[in-house]
Amino acid sequence: MQIQANWENQLLSMAGQIPHPSTRPFFSYWAGDDSLRKAYQSADAITAHHSKSFYFASSLLPEEKRSAVRALYAFCRTVDDIVDQVDLPKDRDFELDYWRKVVETASASTDDLVASAWADTLIRYHIPRHYALQLIDGVARDLSQTRYQTFDDLATYCYGVASTVGLMSMYIVGFKSNDAVPYAIKLGVALQMTNILRDVGEDYRNGRLYLPREELITYGLREEDIAEGCVTDNWRQFMKFQIERTRNLYDESWAGVKLLEREGQLAIGAASIFYQGILDDIEKHDYDVFSRRASLSALGKAAKLPALWVKIRSL
Repeated sequence: MQIQANWENQLLSMAGQIPHPSTRPFFSYWAGDDSLRKAYQSADAITAHHSKSFYFASSLLPEEKRSAVRALYAFCRTVDDIVDQVDLPKDRDFELDYWRKVVETASASTDDLVASAWADTLIRYHIPRHYALQLIDGVARDLSQTRYQTFDDLATYCYGVASTVGLMSMYIVGFKSNDAVPYAIKLGVALQMTNILRDVGEDYRNGRLYLPREELITYGLREEDIAEGCVTDNWRQFMKFQIERTRNLYDESWAGVKLLEREGQLAIGAASIFYQGILDDIEKHDYDVFSRRASLSALGKAAKLPALWVKIRSL
């Protein structure tokens, strides 16, 4: 029997007791409503522009659910951009409060295409509002905290900005029981840790260092080493440890895929293996995450699908 780490118990507590929806969503969002059609098309375009991996993985869903998860992505992207791109604190606070109101009321002006698609998705798929509010708070955390002392601290951040996305996605793709919750949380942490490891150089240039300070010290690394961007033996050993832990999280989260509705399993599995491909690319380039951005090509993603399909069929 696997013993849960402190951070896992903490994140489960944050997720709380969630209701399993007894009502199936309606799938005719475009019928007779041209404004909603345009809203979902806008969310689709935002997803295609900002995340090739998410766009590719979501393309494996049926049309209605594909549109919904892209509305979710567009919501997350828009909120994240507020934190990163809006300079004046009062403007940021105003816009974040606007999105909290959209979530709380599940309504929006038809002039705001992303908000319209997201409000419709919230209602249609019975998504618990507190996950969306936790995401807004998680993203806003970047405004007040730029360093993390321990992995437990960092895992809490990962929950806010990524595990919440996984929990909301469950309501769209469909899940068989609440036993899926801890797996969704763990996959979210793995996905966000992959982002963090990929973007070390870029994040540092933007004033943020997500890597746990305790673990940097353990491997003899200083913040100055990150600033210089040198790939040393200490850095390689540190990254090997980070990648191994992240891969273990992916492996442990896999059991949750079979708890999803069948038509959603391939898409979630694809998201997992595509992001694991980023870890492979980091290793391939000698852990240099300072001068290049690790990625998995479209051809590389397509090449992984046959083996994934066989793995899904065996569940």
